[in-house]
Amino acid sequence: MLEMRPGCERCDVDLPPDQTGAWVCSFECTFCTDCANDDFQRVCPNCGGELVHRPTRVGDALRKHPGSTLRIHNPPS
Repeated sequence: MLEMRPGCERCDVDLPPDQTGAWVCSFECTFCTDCANDDFQRVCPNCGGELVHRPTRVGDALRKHPGSTLRIHNPPS
């Protein structure tokens, strides 16, 4: 099951699990649309994998399995 991390790892913008706009790689590194497209050209800067749209989680699924609260923030140096 996806962790549904709560924010972009690069810019820390909020990425709620019930909304579109999040991109993930196979390791669940999570980025917003701006960072995924503009900064990384849809390639994960951590593992080199493809960044794809993260699905949303809504309704009963979200109530039973809420998104993660653990924020991972690695701003550019």
